[in-house]
Amino acid sequence: IYHVDCKDARVATRDGRRGRLASHLAWADPRRGWDFVSTGRGDVPWEECFRALNHIGYDGPISIEWEDAGMDRLHGAPESLAYIRSLNAITPPAAAFDAAFSSE
Repeated sequence: IYHVDCKDARVATRDGRRGRLASHLAWADPRRGWDFVSTGRGDVPWEECFRALNHIGYDGPISIEWEDAGMDRLHGAPESLAYIRSLNAITPPAAAFDAAFSSE
């Protein structure tokens, strides 16, 4: 992995009135079956993603591709950045969890 791009979307098909995609409708139209939202407010399991990146020792670039037609960018973009920074700060422990209980 050379680069990680964070972009989020929310799927909204739960009411039976929306199709899976409905992407022919305009962004932010409530009849759409999905739409882009601020990173951290959608359906992407970001914590799982960052834990997996930590597991493989990824230390490359991370970018946020912000698109949310329902939120002002001056609010949403900094919020997304803070969210991703908080997840990127999660680091694996230096020793195994149960090493603290060692009898040595």
